[in-house]
Amino acid sequence: MRVSRALSELPGVEAAMVAMATDLNVSILREMGFGVPETDPGDLLIAVRAKDPDAAAEEAERRLTEVDRPGTGSDEQPPLTTRSAAARGPADLVLVSTPGEYAFFEALDAIEAGLPVMIFSDGVTVAQERRLKELAEARDVLVMGPDCGTAAIGGAGLGFANVLTPGPVGVVSASGTGAQQVTCLLDRAGAGVSHVLGVGGRDLSAEVGGLSAARALRMLDEDPATELIVLVSKPPAPEVARAVLGQRLRTPVVPVLLGTPALAQAGGLAPAGDLTQAAEQALRALGRPVPEWPSWPAPPGTRPAPKRIRGLYSGGTLGTEAALVAGQGDFVDYGDDAYTRGRAHPMIDPTLRAEALARAGERDVVLMDVVLGHGADPDPAASLAPAVAGTPATVVIALIGTEGDPQDLHRQAAAFREAGAAVFTSNAQAARHARSLV
Repeated sequence: MRVSRALSELPGVEAAMVAMATDLNVSILREMGFGVPETDPGDLLIAVRAKDPDAAAEEAERRLTEVDRPGTGSDEQPPLTTRSAAARGPADLVLVSTPGEYAFFEALDAIEAGLPVMIFSDGVTVAQERRLKELAEARDVLVMGPDCGTAAIGGAGLGFANVLTPGPVGVVSASGTGAQQVTCLLDRAGAGVSHVLGVGGRDLSAEVGGLSAARALRMLDEDPATELIVLVSKPPAPEVARAVLGQRLRTPVVPVLLGTPALAQAGGLAPAGDLTQAAEQALRALGRPVPEWPSWPAPPGTRPAPKRIRGLYSGGTLGTEAALVAGQGDFVDYGDDAYTRGRAHPMIDPTLRAEALARAGERDVVLMDVVLGHGADPDPAASLAPAVAGTPATVVIALIGTEGDPQDLHRQAAAFREAGAAVFTSNAQAARHARSLV
């Protein structure tokens, strides 16, 4: 996907895609106007429409072959399965990032080898997820995912991961970007994080039953480095939320179950109405001061008064929170499976959101997130700030990141503000500001 994007940005290239010849990718290429020869799914396709297609194809080959492939140091046959790899040497965790139709079997191998597993892949069915988590319960291991985009284990970030200072707060999250918002605010306040255990966005559904969330809470409860836990979820199934919150734990828990504050209260635990409130309640519980969350107002302008909010989000939970806080508007989650099949996640590839900005009208407030950290776009402002400057809409950005992230939070904020946007480090505050403009 990175090679495809790099080729697309070359001078004289109209369209480019480098991908395996799966049925989905072949159909995408045909929709792009390419004639596709007879292939099988194991073939690599390099499709280029350019003034000099041979030069572009040579550049594709150069980029594909420059990837570092460290040797094993011996002539020993590399392991062919997850289980055989786990049997060869010590391992603490298996990370699965394959197409969804294969992810289930790799995760099954990991669990049967007695190892916890993080499933970054989406495309695993609900029935398969339930089966994996039931087996994990029997084997006394944790399943993070499927579609677990973020985790941090003892300071090691997995998936999309911000640079976080160590601290006393553990996070259990059925939301990748929700966890990132809470932990970035805690990091800003100097509280720090012990572990972030993602459980997949469907874990607290009725079908899955909160199996991983309940286990993750118990694991953090037993962790001596964790003094307080934050539980993050999009709207859960009520009966599942009650069961998960009804566990007996020694460690205080701050739940933020978006859209269901009454459920959190029913569990006997202080609820938080949004992700920012969850971070603030955690700080108060730890006896720490709550700071002012940084924001950068938009430069003065004379645009017409907006009439509606359009949410263009890369994080599903951030989009859900913004819609709840704003109380109005049309919101699109560009990180949803419908938009990521065959292309990079919008936290990596800004193309679809840049196109949506171009379609926005002068009476729109465009509310959007920009998420920093390892795994995300190395310089999101380079692509999105010109789109912000070029749109007639009023733009409000929730910039999710920490001082330690490689993209440089302050440089990103300055670039977006210079392009005309108002920038907030709190998504909830960004949504309230957008609401105030309409």
